[in-house]
Amino acid sequence: MEPVYRTIIGLARTVFFVQGLKFDVKGDENIPAEGGAVIAINHTGYMDFTYAGLPARTPKRYIRFMAKKEVFDDRISGPIMRALKHIPVDRSAGADSYKAAVDYLRRGELVGVYPEATISRSFEIKDFKSGAARMAIEAGVPIIPMVIWGAQRVWTKGHPKRLGRTNTPISIAVGEPIQPPAVTGDDIAGPAAELTARLREVMQGLLAELQRDYVHEPGAYWVPARLGGSAPTLEEANALDAAEVAERAAKRAAAPGEQG
Repeated sequence: MEPVYRTIIGLARTVFFVQGLKFDVKGDENIPAEGGAVIAINHTGYMDFTYAGLPARTPKRYIRFMAKKEVFDDRISGPIMRALKHIPVDRSAGADSYKAAVDYLRRGELVGVYPEATISRSFEIKDFKSGAARMAIEAGVPIIPMVIWGAQRVWTKGHPKRLGRTNTPISIAVGEPIQPPAVTGDDIAGPAAELTARLREVMQGLLAELQRDYVHEPGAYWVPARLGGSAPTLEEANALDAAEVAERAAKRAAAPGEQG
């Protein structure tokens, strides 16, 4: 029993109802009833994680999400995140969060990971980091691919929130478990790269299936360019991300001089 998590889920479901969100969930039977697993999720909006927990409720499980440390430092969200046993990620000390995630997996928990690391401005599947695959290999647990479509219409990067009653349809697909290869020795780079490539391919296929059955508004900001929308292409989005990273780095480099 996890009263805090149950309460938060109840509140979230109430919010979903008030917003009129219409969920279509497929493949929830692929969430294991017990044992550890990496839940790999695509990232198109700020509310993804609230929707990603829905399929796990079919077997009455909870997902421990990896989230940036700043969320845990907040005086309001921090206590909630810790009570829900989520995992803080300090980008300056990533090894600690990685170890914590592997420990959770070995104890039989479900750990939610965004292999893309950041929101995809193009709403296409970005290149993946290898962390999810490495965790699965090291802990000896499967990866469960999960794709969410429509979340970007509620709240995404660079666009206004739409948290009122929008009646937005949100589709969720959970793929079959992907078993990690057995690796002997410490060199898992090759197997992790292969597993990462396979995971990305599977998630691209799941996304295509969801998009095929979804009504897309021509020219809308939340629709990929490939489907007739005004979202940037994957290449354009990658360039925007790189420029943003460079800008943040420049600000950090300039900060000491400004303070002096």
